[in-house]
Amino acid sequence: MDLKSLVEKSNIEVHQVVKFDDYLSLDLSKKNTLLSGIDLNSETDFTDFVFNQITKAGKQVGIGGYGEERSLYSRSDLFEGEEVRTIHLGIDIWAKAGTQVFAPIDGKVHSFANRNIHGDYGPVIILEHEFDNISFHTLFGHLSTLSLEGLHIGKEFIAGEVLGSMGAYSENFHWPPHLHFQVVQDMQGAKGDYPGVAKGSERGYYLDNCPDPSILIFK
Repeated sequence: MDLKSLVEKSNIEVHQVVKFDDYLSLDLSKKNTLLSGIDLNSETDFTDFVFNQITKAGKQVGIGGYGEERSLYSRSDLFEGEEVRTIHLGIDIWAKAGTQVFAPIDGKVHSFANRNIHGDYGPVIILEHEFDNISFHTLFGHLSTLSLEGLHIGKEFIAGEVLGSMGAYSENFHWPPHLHFQVVQDMQGAKGDYPGVAKGSERGYYLDNCPDPSILIFK
């Protein structure tokens, strides 16, 4: 699915998932040697690494990560296995805890959960969308616990409606405040969860199933 073409062809109303005027492109890839000097299991060190760059650049948010190969997931057992998962399938928007997150397009709640495992999403909401007989999903990870209150399967959101807010380090399970935003075509039966990071050997499949969500971020 070419998400950009679908949005333009179907004249889908789009609202920025997070409001910002300017941003810093953040590099968290394994090629960034600065990461080797950071204790990624330290809330202070990891958070300072991200937000000091944003502040120094005079920007509102930091953004990046789609298709990026990262080594930082080794800090959590969640991503371990015969082949470590390293390919980031969404885009991260780094901003202070409490930053509002909006439904970028009309949709309804597919599922939600609190993935309270070290390195996981913490509170996550997944919306379901259908336009011109094409269905797909948007995944919002690392939200505040407050974002889950009052939700139910099938609850409708219109473009621009507040969906929730970014969670603090303790809420989003040991990540500096940010939104992991991802488009998923086939949920493969999953509810309240979908991999946000893939094995290198499965990169092609997962990036095809999780197309670049930029059209819903950089309006």
